[in-house]
Amino acid sequence: MFVFGDSLFDAGNNNYINTTNDFKANFRPYGETSFPDPTGRFADGLLIPDHIANFANKPFVKPYLAMKKLNGLFINGVNFASAGAGSLDGTNAGMVISFKAQLGYFNKVSQQLKQEVGSDGSKRLLSNAVYMFSIGSNDYSTFITNSTLLNLYTQNQYVDMVVGNMSTVFQEIYKEGGRKFVILSVGAIGCVPSARAANFQTGSSECVEILQTLAKLHNEALQKMFNNLATNLPGFKYSYFDYFQSAIDTISNPSSYGFTEVKVACCGSGPFRGDPSCGGKRGMTSYELCPDVNNFLFWDYNHPTEKTNNLSATLMWDTSPYVTPNNVKSFFLVNYAPM
Repeated sequence: MFVFGDSLFDAGNNNYINTTNDFKANFRPYGETSFPDPTGRFADGLLIPDHIANFANKPFVKPYLAMKKLNGLFINGVNFASAGAGSLDGTNAGMVISFKAQLGYFNKVSQQLKQEVGSDGSKRLLSNAVYMFSIGSNDYSTFITNSTLLNLYTQNQYVDMVVGNMSTVFQEIYKEGGRKFVILSVGAIGCVPSARAANFQTGSSECVEILQTLAKLHNEALQKMFNNLATNLPGFKYSYFDYFQSAIDTISNPSSYGFTEVKVACCGSGPFRGDPSCGGKRGMTSYELCPDVNNFLFWDYNHPTEKTNNLSATLMWDTSPYVTPNNVKSFFLVNYAPM
């Protein structure tokens, strides 16, 4: 597996870059459910790619910058994701590993694989690998808080830029031999605890409508883009997970999914525990921690719990109403000849 994206998928790359604690999770209580030490994952434990690796009987995919430091081999894949990254270069620029930079790292790995296993071996490996992506959410939270962007672009123009940039990256990976793409839609970003907390200041406890609207526009454009790629690129296969609708359905009917709290975070402070204070390392030293994380949909101000990640991975892995046109399991059962 090759993993790209943002904090939903970052397994610790940001531990190795010069950034602030706003973009790091290498301190307790992060990771406490599943790891003896904090890893940099923005959850109490495992992320979606970790659960997918478990389902596929594969090892966890390690952060690229950790492997680079140890001169690791890349034949089991690698994780390039960076908390705070967006599709656009300007999103949290200078503080994260941009999507374009993640692509650059992948191209280096592709070249290194040719040296490790030869040209034919690397072609086979790259065509049979599964490429996982979670990107876009940070672009939209940046958009609604940046008056310059709001004045420069309509919502549709901005969405087209975000999705267009994603398309460019996917096509570059395809050129290197990638054939099996797994993409998370942008989730219900208007309903995360930090968004509800922002709305709370205006007297509402509902989801932030502009973020929900942008997510829906993005996801419509994303599906069209993937259909186009699958139509025009021989051998291109994809699995689209409707992360947005899955979250909405869980929030609407929590007991069906084993949750009792779907608005308030387990770890944090302020309304809905929506302040980014979990761990006390981001300028706010005091925070609350729930007694039983398994009741909670959200771990902190923006991120799901390990249990929620397991639910998402399970819905992606096999047949469910949220995954089209291929489930992720099928990508691990079928090997392609390099093209």
